Amino acid sequence: MKDYEHVVIWLDYFNKNLKKSKGRRVGLEKCVFDPSLKELTDATKASGLEITESDDKVRFPKRPFVRSGYVIVPKGSSKTKILNKISEKLVAKRSKQSK
Repeated sequence: MKDYEHVVIWLDYFNKNLKKSKGRRVGLEKCVFDPSLKELTDATKASGLEITESDDKVRFPKRPFVRSGYVIVPKGSSKTKILNKISEKLVAKRSKQSK
């Protein structure tokens, strides 16, 4: 049964190596190369969202040959706004690590 109260956020939404047709959901300037589930979890918590579930042994539907991961957060606003909030924190954290 479909859950309308939560949103699934996949790692592949933020992967700079992917084309939009392969599952990336945000612009290239808001993406990082090969994000990890730990980075996604940290960025989600830093953007003020509560994680209800996460899994790292799943496969993204558009890339069934590669293991990916996801987190599930409560739906507070549109999915695009949630993705933009998370991507800001993800890019900021990654740029801080590279310096």
